[in-house]
Amino acid sequence: MNEFKSWHNQTIGAKVVEALQKNNFTASYVNTKQEALDKLAALIPGDAAVGIGGSWTIKEVGIDTLLVERGNTVYNHNIPGLSPEESLALRRKQMTCDIFLTGTNALTLKGELVNVDGAGNRVAAMIFGPKKVIVITGINKIVTDVTAAMERIELFAAPINNKRLNRPNPCTVTGECMDCQGPTRICNVTTVMHKKPAVTDVEILIIGEELGF
Repeated sequence: MNEFKSWHNQTIGAKVVEALQKNNFTASYVNTKQEALDKLAALIPGDAAVGIGGSWTIKEVGIDTLLVERGNTVYNHNIPGLSPEESLALRRKQMTCDIFLTGTNALTLKGELVNVDGAGNRVAAMIFGPKKVIVITGINKIVTDVTAAMERIELFAAPINNKRLNRPNPCTVTGECMDCQGPTRICNVTTVMHKKPAVTDVEILIIGEELGF
């Protein structure tokens, strides 16, 4: 990454960290996903039960693999080969785990987290249930406001996630949200976290790299 882009990432990252802190979140910025991995490894106790939401950013950082390798109890419904019943049971355990790890679809300059979910388990766990929530996001998720966040979700996050999940929805053909109405739709629940939820410890880690969708 050249010095000019690095400067911009750090400057915008610092601005959003400040906005998040004003909204009562714990927030920090690191330059690389390796720095993020080291920080997360130190932040998460070895005896913690950790839930993992559906997030490509988490896979790219590698914290899911590290936690399994060092012996944490991990509730990860994204593991291939799980039955629908097994996946659902893991999602329910994520609601009461020690630490819930997730990404976010978008993060505004005002320090707001915007997300769209299919079943709602990810956003539900972000708001209430786990003892601590850690949101991991790349610099590419930062947008100006909630309107821009929805535009980002409809043009990038939703179509790419539909493709990743192999859902037969129109956006996998058009490349953009078509507000479909079928049973395989994954855009069913929209949340905006304007401030930290009253009784949930939420920490946001911004990484100065483009990660996730």
